[in-house]
Amino acid sequence: MKLGLINSAWVQSGRGTAFGIRKTRAIGFDSIDIFADPLDIDAREKRLIKKECDAVGLPIISVACVALGLVDFNPGVQRFHAERVRAYLDMAYLFEAQNVLLVLGEYIWQKEVIPPEEQWHAGVEQVRELGKYAETLGLELALELEPFALSLLNDVPSMARFLDEVGHPSVKANLDISHLALAHQPADSIAKLAGRVAHVHISDCDGRAHGDLPPGRGVVDFPPYLEAIRRLNIPEATISIELEYSPEPSRIEEWVTEAYERTAALMRAAGLRP
Repeated sequence: MKLGLINSAWVQSGRGTAFGIRKTRAIGFDSIDIFADPLDIDAREKRLIKKECDAVGLPIISVACVALGLVDFNPGVQRFHAERVRAYLDMAYLFEAQNVLLVLGEYIWQKEVIPPEEQWHAGVEQVRELGKYAETLGLELALELEPFALSLLNDVPSMARFLDEVGHPSVKANLDISHLALAHQPADSIAKLAGRVAHVHISDCDGRAHGDLPPGRGVVDFPPYLEAIRRLNIPEATISIELEYSPEPSRIEEWVTEAYERTAALMRAAGLRP
């Protein structure tokens, strides 16, 4: 499996897009994921991203998209976010990526006022249509499991049920190891998603709150999860490191390098990387 990095790790550097891409390759990563909104960047920035990645031999695997409005109760909001996700898919196509990592929203008002079933149904319908569009571009949607109490997809059973109801081969799951640990989902539970995993995220946490730390700085027991991922037999998939801000912004390169080295060692021990 490839080892990648989500480029948002470099935001603290203040050095621009090209700097982060070049440093990602220099450290040793095999690939990169892009966190950028196609509605916020222009054609020049999109071209810069692709040009710089090609120049250093760093394939773009995934484009991350947070589209909470897909499950909003207002049809107009849903339509806007569906079009926005299509723009992400178009950008991912231009980047020659493999998938768009999609984060759905949460149930509003503590599941009161608006029946939660309505939001769930809206999500299923919207994602099914987006999956059809992704298929026309040769892309996949990778749905992220979020470890928050009111997230639609906050454990393996809800992810499996959602994928079943969407029922489209281009719509699959993203496995975020830190999120699985925070959601108290045991490693062996991900076998329920066999054949339906498109992408993997890895980071550490303190076991209580979302953290996105370099592996080894928290409490996540990685070997069982990595062994379960190995058993899924998805060598074409990528494990991408997701990092939040370093406590020492001036040492961001060391922060990213530490995450790379520790993750690479974990993957080698699990038989996922030479």
